[in-house]
Amino acid sequence: MLKIGDQVPAGSLQEFVETEGGACSVGPNTVDVAAALAGKTVAVFALPGAFTPTCSAQHVPGYVAQADALKAAGVDEIWCVSVNDVFVMGAWGRDLAVGGKVRMMADGSAEFTKATGLTLDLTARGMGLRSQRYSMLLVNGQVKTLNIEAAGKFEVSDASTMLAQAVAR
Repeated sequence: MLKIGDQVPAGSLQEFVETEGGACSVGPNTVDVAAALAGKTVAVFALPGAFTPTCSAQHVPGYVAQADALKAAGVDEIWCVSVNDVFVMGAWGRDLAVGGKVRMMADGSAEFTKATGLTLDLTARGMGLRSQRYSMLLVNGQVKTLNIEAAGKFEVSDASTMLAQAVAR
């Protein structure tokens, strides 16, 4: 399992881009994780699923609300990672009006999540293999903080905890 001091595993995620710009075209774009993290401080939070109650009502909205404060604390980007397809993540971002404050990263086949060792088996609830709820602060791809939630909890991976950790860094 991923731990503080580790480099985030190599791999790719998918992001649905609404407007063309830079190297991104409209629609699904593959993001090379190592390349995207190089030279940046990134707050990453992961959650079990798009459009689920806690994720939609608290987790993502908290990071959207704290985005400016996180950036003022030195965070270059905020990523939301979930084991969902890129189209669902794009629709969820539109629904929650993330407005470019949070990058909605899809891990459709759970390959990135498996590589971190932070999987959650929700097969019994009809959701299959998902991600545990967690957050981490990455500097140049290295894990500086890692906040893994206990089963069914939402206490340590929230935006306020991440902001306090970013400020203290």
